[in-house]
Amino acid sequence: MASSSTDQINRDAAPTRQKKKVAYKFMLPLIYAPVLPLIRIAFRRNPVVRDRLFYGVLVAAFAHGTYIVTDLYDVESK
Repeated sequence: MASSSTDQINRDAAPTRQKKKVAYKFMLPLIYAPVLPLIRIAFRRNPVVRDRLFYGVLVAAFAHGTYIVTDLYDVESK
């Protein structure tokens, strides 16, 4: 009986090396941040396209953020 509990403790205490994966979904804001001002600068002469593209990227960024937050809450609820 004592040996099985010590085996369990040793198994829990021994760190296992897991391969670290890059979470690209968390790096996407690094792309959104510079793209929004660049849209404003690049399409300065065409305000209709500029505004539609700017708001489209902004909506995509908020949708992505909502997905990340709801995904995190979903993982915590399990």
